[in-house]
Amino acid sequence: MKQHAVLITVLFALGVTLLSVSIVFWEFYKVNKQQYINHTFTKYSIITQIYREHLQRESSTILLEANLAVYKLKVIKEKVDEKIILKSAKVLKKEGFQSVDEAFMMSGGSIVSQKVVSDLRATMMQFKDSIYFFIQTPTGSILIEDEELSPYRPWSMLYSYTTIIGIIAISYYLILQKLRPLIRLRRKIAQYGNGNLKVSFRSKGSDEIALIANELEATRVKINTILDSRTLFLRNLMHELKTPIAKGTIATQMLDSDKQKERFTSIFKRLECLINEFALIEEVTNLDDKKDFKEYRLIDLIDGAIDMAMIERTSICIDVEPTIKLVVNYRLYTTAIKNMIDNGIKYSDDAHVKIAFKENELCFESKGACLSHPLSYYIEPFTKENPSKNSFGLGLYLVDSILKAHSQVLAHEYEEGINRFIFA
Repeated sequence: MKQHAVLITVLFALGVTLLSVSIVFWEFYKVNKQQYINHTFTKYSIITQIYREHLQRESSTILLEANLAVYKLKVIKEKVDEKIILKSAKVLKKEGFQSVDEAFMMSGGSIVSQKVVSDLRATMMQFKDSIYFFIQTPTGSILIEDEELSPYRPWSMLYSYTTIIGIIAISYYLILQKLRPLIRLRRKIAQYGNGNLKVSFRSKGSDEIALIANELEATRVKINTILDSRTLFLRNLMHELKTPIAKGTIATQMLDSDKQKERFTSIFKRLECLINEFALIEEVTNLDDKKDFKEYRLIDLIDGAIDMAMIERTSICIDVEPTIKLVVNYRLYTTAIKNMIDNGIKYSDDAHVKIAFKENELCFESKGACLSHPLSYYIEPFTKENPSKNSFGLGLYLVDSILKAHSQVLAHEYEEGINRFIFA
């Protein structure tokens, strides 16, 4: 989710916008439809007036139909059709009211008028594509079809709604298109972080994302140049140092004093080990991919590390199931295990190390005093607390670098006189 936060935000904004516009148009549609129905319903006044006069004068049906035809109104005379329409039609609006009629009569030798009030009910209905008015009075009823009016059709509003939705969708599509280079840029950055130093960030565009991509490309070129210079320097340095060390080792054998010979031999061995550790560090930091990572049994990795350490098997206690396998770089991982064995034997009270695999973690346990500094202090290169004994040199720094290349970390615990280093 976090990797696509911007995309999700844009899509959420699109969803909210579409929902809001849809709600507004739906409410407007209902109001507009009701207004249309109310406006259409006003025609009932003409119908009731004509029908009232027909009842008052008791005129013929032909005259009633003729008067209604002037306003495009047709009486439904067939009772079967009337029954079907009244049963199936959709009621749009109905209203009950009182009709006031004026009648004239003789009273005391003079003509006087008298108002007669009768109840009327007008109902507007829609059946199929026609509008009908159903007029009911205490003395009868009539169903009239309006041939001029048509049901409410929201085509203009639907057109407007579709147009606005289309504009919004196109706008967000263009926004997403602008975000696509950002997604590609993120993937390239991830590839570069995973060791693909040849990936290019260059972009042909001229917008802000393209400017950032081109700046990243310039930075990548500078970083690669520095890395290449560093690698070349280390390799040349190690190559140039190996020759005088080899010559010094040979010259040491020509010394007459055994004490001097032993001292110089120790010095040159120390220098040779240091160069070998430099070579391993250079290999770890330039581990571009995991093509050399293969599946090995953990017990075989430990056996290889013991052979590299050249120590007696009696100094090691192994509690590892033979079926446990790890996907690692064999040379680097065995070097990390070898360094932990060397440190465990060197700094333990009984020159003994126990190796165990617990809860998917490889543990190295040895008896001794607790570390006087946090582990982060000792994984720095050339850390020296006590040159005579407590110097970890490049050992733990190299272990930490190898574990990071394997997506693991180095941890430390101290419990009841036991130092426990963990590959987690």
